Amino acid sequence: MKNDISFKHINKLAIPALIAGIAEPLLSITDTAIIGNINENATESLAAVGIVGAFISMLIWVFGQIRSAISSIVSQYVGANKIDEIKSLPAQAIAIVVGGSFLVLAISYPFAKQIFQFYNASGSVLEYCITYFKIRIFGFPFSLFVFAIFGVFRGLQNTYYPMIIAIIGALLNIVLDYIFVYGVDGYIPAMHIEGAAYASVIAQFTMAIIALFLLIKKTDISLKISFPFHPEIPKLLGMIGNLFIRTIALNTALYFATSYATDYGAAYIAAYTICLNIWLLGAFMVDGYSSAGNILAGKLLGAKDYKKLIILSNKLTKYGLFTGVVIAAVGFLFYNAIGTVFTKETLVLEKFYQVFWIVIITQPINAITFIFDGMFKGMGFMKYLRNVLILSTGLVFIPTLLFFDWLDYKLTAIWIAFTLWILARGIPLIMKFRNQFLPLTNS
Repeated sequence: MKNDISFKHINKLAIPALIAGIAEPLLSITDTAIIGNINENATESLAAVGIVGAFISMLIWVFGQIRSAISSIVSQYVGANKIDEIKSLPAQAIAIVVGGSFLVLAISYPFAKQIFQFYNASGSVLEYCITYFKIRIFGFPFSLFVFAIFGVFRGLQNTYYPMIIAIIGALLNIVLDYIFVYGVDGYIPAMHIEGAAYASVIAQFTMAIIALFLLIKKTDISLKISFPFHPEIPKLLGMIGNLFIRTIALNTALYFATSYATDYGAAYIAAYTICLNIWLLGAFMVDGYSSAGNILAGKLLGAKDYKKLIILSNKLTKYGLFTGVVIAAVGFLFYNAIGTVFTKETLVLEKFYQVFWIVIITQPINAITFIFDGMFKGMGFMKYLRNVLILSTGLVFIPTLLFFDWLDYKLTAIWIAFTLWILARGIPLIMKFRNQFLPLTNS
């Protein structure tokens, strides 16, 4: 059925995308849970995983925007029935972003100490940061390669293969985490934080190999680089540029949050790390519907089917809100049990439970914001997304954090700032969408 936006079709895209979306935060959550339960220096190691995880997530989010840019262009060509005109674009785009990833690796590796001193890490936490980072950063190019191929599959309205790749990567990472961190008596020594890093790199490499195989075998897209550059490359680079700036603004918020939590002490950054990973897991669980919005909004815009675009936004809002409420309900139901999964340190748990309720109540708000964020990416409205995030970070997140930090709210200050930040990002997107497309449904 042309431009199908039925519940069945939306979930056919959303559920595999949801499972695939959980893979990246699951890698970090696995590291967090396993490292938090080691016998030696668990709090310091957990703090290091949180700090390095924040920095690597920043890199992936900045450069991983290639996924949204590729998906937007490909899906619009699919909607306009012009897919044959786009086949040379993915190879060129992937080459550009992977080349950039090797440049980032070469620049960041020698300056690991300076990078994490910038995050206020010191002493044994700083040493663990350097150790963990200098291994895990080698997975960065593989992650970007996988993100780019996911963008191609999404543009082709296929979320099944990304789901398969993500499941394999996540499961492999969990198994290797246990083996490398705790060791196997008589065979593999316990490598603690280094083992967690090796597990992540191997999982990311495996995902890249599988993604490459499926793209070559299951699609007509070639990874052979040809010249001249595709006419859409300037538009693609413009999208990536706007998303790059947008993600810098996003990670400015994450930097301030991580830096302040680190400055409060090891127990605070450890508790913050657990909260952030759970918060991100919730966000990525909603990402299924956000991804469906990304895929279908681009296709509907390419087909100029504005009535279905409005209907799609209404449906996704309902589905996303329901999902967010369910996540929040599960969080409150298992409130006291969740923290103990990640650590047994009494002081860390005390700080965690002081703010976890805020993390939970943000889930429905996150759901609506991320769904409209996904739709705007699918439609290629990257400049507006950029401006909204710059303003919400500069005018809402940072002033809120500074004010409540001045009141000595510590971790509570950080999560109040995150809550208002999400609201400031979501409300303008909803208003812009309805103001632009409601009038077009009558034309």
